[in-house]
Amino acid sequence: MTSTRLRRGSVAAPSTGRIVVASLIGTTIEFYDFYIYGTAAALVLGPVFFPSHAPQSQTLAAFLTFGIAFLARPLGAFLFGHFGDRVGRKATLVASMLVMGISTTLIGLLPGYAMAGLAAPILLCLLRLGQGIGLGGEWGGAALLATENAPRGRRAWFGMFPQLGPSIGFLISNGLFLLLFAVLTNAQFMAWGWRIPFLASAVLVGIGLYVRGNLTETVAFTRARARMERVRLPLRDVLSRHLLPLVLGALAMAVCYALFYISTVFALGYGTRIRHIPRGTFLGLLCIAIVGMAVATPIAAALADRLGRRPVLLGASFAAAISGFLVAPMLGGGGTGVVLLFLILELAIMGFTFAPMGALLPELFPTPVRYTGAASAYSLGGILGGSLAPYIAQRLVAAGGLPWVGYYITGTAIVSFLAVLAMRETRQSELTNR
Repeated sequence: MTSTRLRRGSVAAPSTGRIVVASLIGTTIEFYDFYIYGTAAALVLGPVFFPSHAPQSQTLAAFLTFGIAFLARPLGAFLFGHFGDRVGRKATLVASMLVMGISTTLIGLLPGYAMAGLAAPILLCLLRLGQGIGLGGEWGGAALLATENAPRGRRAWFGMFPQLGPSIGFLISNGLFLLLFAVLTNAQFMAWGWRIPFLASAVLVGIGLYVRGNLTETVAFTRARARMERVRLPLRDVLSRHLLPLVLGALAMAVCYALFYISTVFALGYGTRIRHIPRGTFLGLLCIAIVGMAVATPIAAALADRLGRRPVLLGASFAAAISGFLVAPMLGGGGTGVVLLFLILELAIMGFTFAPMGALLPELFPTPVRYTGAASAYSLGGILGGSLAPYIAQRLVAAGGLPWVGYYITGTAIVSFLAVLAMRETRQSELTNR
């Protein structure tokens, strides 16, 4: 990777290679942590941490704990956003990674319901809150690290690298579960094997901290600090002066989460329990399908730099709305090949809705409140689109059948389409002067 330094006036940005690696590795690790919980919730956490009144109730309870982290993400965005805007991006990024990593590792050490009784699910929920708080602060800092150092006209491309982290984290997560299924019996996996991915987080976080240890502050933040532009309470400023961008950004994000968590967490549970597709087979399908998201992400970022953020997001939201009508015939009635095609389609569309957000959300806010604003919009979008998506989908299937899960995707896509339609185009915004 090149060591060429980008200069704007007298302020030098970190090398391009360092920006790319530091922004990518953080979101990769954070989303690995987040995804192993989603996979475990669909497969094992219900029986381990909740009383066995009925298997269906255990699954719903596990999916509810999955949603707790989304509710905590705005708290992380407010907390880390405050320090990210007041103190700096670098220290805040390190702190958010530590919170996430410690919470994830401790989940792997928790006793189950059979050993600890009611304390087991309570501790699980507390650590899941810790995961949400950590992720709420991570994404905003990683996106700002990339976009505030990006050359003019290439912010969507630089902002794409944090957006690649989810794909890579998902592959590592599912790949590790596939390996465990290959070498362990079901009894071994249920007894202790599921803990290994959580404990492995400690190693990944150590690597991430090493990579981020040599970071410098972003160009935009350094200039804002030199001009004494920091505000005392960034969240108050966002709510009083930038409420509309916050709301529109959150609504625009909703379809990303709905697509992703229905086509991964919900689909995994539905495919293994209702369609009786073996766990290893379905995880293999997801590993193949996530490549569609990884391929779509740089394509969407390049188009967002060339055409603008709004055209790409409007087209992707429209495609997502149409895809909702494919849930029942493809996921519910197709063979394994059709299910794979459905997963590829949904995750590729998700990549197109997700990639431009790395640039769009930071561009909606001025430098003194950008960390708080972008992270809050991102996290609030998670509540709207992803927090209860697996749970709601599970209830919709029980109440009206699989087509209603598709209607949920379509409805969320329409909301995001209208939010993007109401936004201004941000491609020409100058971050270092705002």
